[in-house]
Amino acid sequence: MAIYLYLDNRSFVHRLHPTVKVAALFVMFWSVYWVDNPIALVPIGLLMLWLARITGSWRNFYRYRWYFAILVATTTLMWMFFYRQGAPLIDTRFIHISRASLTYGFGRGIKLAELLGASVLFLSTTRVEEFTVGLSKLGVSYRVGFAISLAFRLVPLFMDSAFTIVDAQKLRGYDFESGGFAERMRKYVKVVIPVFMGALRRANNMAMALEARGFGLRNNPTTLIEYPVTARDIAAAAALFALAAGYFMIYYTGYGAISPR
Repeated sequence: MAIYLYLDNRSFVHRLHPTVKVAALFVMFWSVYWVDNPIALVPIGLLMLWLARITGSWRNFYRYRWYFAILVATTTLMWMFFYRQGAPLIDTRFIHISRASLTYGFGRGIKLAELLGASVLFLSTTRVEEFTVGLSKLGVSYRVGFAISLAFRLVPLFMDSAFTIVDAQKLRGYDFESGGFAERMRKYVKVVIPVFMGALRRANNMAMALEARGFGLRNNPTTLIEYPVTARDIAAAAALFALAAGYFMIYYTGYGAISPR
């Protein structure tokens, strides 16, 4: 099972400057944040799908297809309990179904799905080293940027450790699959302790390796790979600025809101 999302392709998105890619992630989040109307969210959703196609990231989107579906469905249902505006189609003590509540809930679900989609697209086209460099170029302290990017290194390693321990237990004859759902979950609890101990061991080894390499002695350490700014990066930055400004104007003019009627 693949635990890393990064795909080593040669699309123009992969070749963008790390700072532009980090800024693109922020712009995607910014644009989605300002609007609630699902119709206004369609263009950025189509943009993500187009980028997923040309970058070869579609396989990662397919891997998480059920997460996208669950996000949209559960969020739409949840807002039937809390968004009690609009002419009711069904109105009970706990559930208020109206055109406005359905539109609002569906829009919220699309927002969460697009936030997840932007993250999947970013991790599919950006190495962890590039993430650190991009944060540093944007003015984030190297230590803070390294700590943030470290999470993207360690989570896959912990997952790999968990899969290895589960496979080892299966080879020893331990059955994880028999019984009901609750019983299977109880069996997986026994894996938590060795995974936790392995995580502590990895963290200790990494701390010693960083100390041996003089981590923190310089605020602006050099990098092995240089990332020159090209015309492609400037054009992408201009397009991102236009996208961010466009979605803010959608919010400012009220087209991104949902009428409570």
